[in-house]
Amino acid sequence: MNKYYSRAASLLVLSGCSFQAPDYLNVISPTELNQLLQSQDIFLVDVHVPEQRHIKGTDAFIPYNDVEKYLDKLPKDKSTPIYLYCEGGPMGNAAAKTLHQLGYDHLSNLAGGTNAWKQAGFGFD
Repeated sequence: MNKYYSRAASLLVLSGCSFQAPDYLNVISPTELNQLLQSQDIFLVDVHVPEQRHIKGTDAFIPYNDVEKYLDKLPKDKSTPIYLYCEGGPMGNAAAKTLHQLGYDHLSNLAGGTNAWKQAGFGFD
């Protein structure tokens, strides 16, 4: 691999590790999500494509790239907090961007997705 491609690959890897959540998105840890699931009735959405095993308590499966087609599965009240997850995080971020554009303003994404959830020792349905 020449020097140019090596540098470009390094930049891509580094930029992927430094995701900074936009102001409309709260990023939560597996522990925080687990505590919420134990103490509150939250609206939890799996957005991973293809569909995967769901975290217990998941309310809906909505593909991150087709959010607009599933508006009937979302809360009518756009101030309802929505918690998103995918396998690693990026699909949840993409879904949050679409939801924000649709007027939803209380959005959270699971940091590290189901990979982090599993590593933290939490189960699935």
